[in-house]
Amino acid sequence: MLIGLISDTHIPDRARVLPQKVIDAFSDVELILHAGDLTSPRVIEELESLAPVMAVQGNMDRANGINLPKAKIVEAEGLKIGVIHGEVYPRGDSDQLLYLAKEFDVDILVSGHSHQPKIEQKEGILLLNPGSPVVPRLADRTVMLLEINDKEVDVEIVKIGSPVCSALDFNQYPRN
Repeated sequence: MLIGLISDTHIPDRARVLPQKVIDAFSDVELILHAGDLTSPRVIEELESLAPVMAVQGNMDRANGINLPKAKIVEAEGLKIGVIHGEVYPRGDSDQLLYLAKEFDVDILVSGHSHQPKIEQKEGILLLNPGSPVVPRLADRTVMLLEINDKEVDVEIVKIGSPVCSALDFNQYPRN
């Protein structure tokens, strides 16, 4: 089973539409998991034209009145996948994410919030963050592809393009 992972799209507040490269990357997926901060329900509608979508609420979704569950669990090819936004501090803290994964009793935990892609295995649990295809933090714009075949897992970070110039991306500014 091929699953598209995405988070922190922030549409339309930080971009008007999903980049075409996201649509291209997800062209063959059977399911899309969105780890929050859509900021508009139209993101789900656009992604559903490609595959069924399961989305959770991010901190910016609450601010925009989007009512989604805070967490979801799905089974795929004999593995349990948890999806949360991941509002742990510091952002993306592996120990806290591991604790949540154990609490949910999942094999894989997909989270967002940090806007940075991450693949990490801790104590037999796979922690994934697809980053952001629109507003990365000190990273490229990314999504992920998660392939599961008979409990065998393969994860690919798909670069959507260079980061959009922002105050957090110092590499975009010329150096003297």
